[in-house]
Amino acid sequence: MENPGLVVRGQAAPFSTALRSLINNPRYSDICFVVGQERQEVFAHRCLLACRCNFFQRLLGPGIPSPVVLSTVPAEAFLAVLEFLYTNSVKLHRYSVLEVLTAAVEYGLEELREVAVTFGLEPLQKRCIAFIETHSQEALRTRGFLELSATALLPVLRSDKLCVDEAELIQAARSWARVGAAVLEQPVAEVAAPVVRELRLALLAPAELSALEEQNRREPLIPVEQIVEAWKCHALRRGDAARSALCRRRRGTLPRDHHRFLDLRF
Repeated sequence: MENPGLVVRGQAAPFSTALRSLINNPRYSDICFVVGQERQEVFAHRCLLACRCNFFQRLLGPGIPSPVVLSTVPAEAFLAVLEFLYTNSVKLHRYSVLEVLTAAVEYGLEELREVAVTFGLEPLQKRCIAFIETHSQEALRTRGFLELSATALLPVLRSDKLCVDEAELIQAARSWARVGAAVLEQPVAEVAAPVVRELRLALLAPAELSALEEQNRREPLIPVEQIVEAWKCHALRRGDAARSALCRRRRGTLPRDHHRFLDLRF
């Protein structure tokens, strides 16, 4: 049997740099595009575009003359597309990312589309959460809160800096889950499952926890096991359970008698 051999790989950076030098380089190019309203000439290589993108594979078939006119895509966005096709990386700017996203969708470049969609997302998310932390009670009463996805709601519920008491936050989460259940035609508990684990039930006083348990029997929202864990925090007081993140108070948590046993700090 023939030995299949061993695949060894050289460094990726020099390879990427070499390919980057071919972007919009007329030397050795075999196709020219006339791009955007400014009708800028952009040079490229048929074989590379065709093997990287089905759109260009169809566009650059046999007999297609050069130049190819692409008047709907701005030159800067088209060059970003080429950069991604040549190097599998791209430098994005906030003033042009929407045009790059539009081009990625038009050309069927799913990976580039995903990169453009998530560009700047992390700092934007941090600013949004900081705003919600500062204006928690007002934010919880908005329609926008009820329309948040579970993915967007999770970091909000994990925050220690929410200026709202846990009892109010639990009711807001229930309202959110009811809206989602109506839209998705799913049980409230199923919609709430990805986020309710972040609710800090141990911060509730025993009477509040009993009332929540009774409400939960009528309209399931929170797993029974989670309520049991909250009761365990009350029972253990300074035990391991009491030191968990779900026993830590938030900025807006109202004081209760049992909090002195939970080693709560902020």
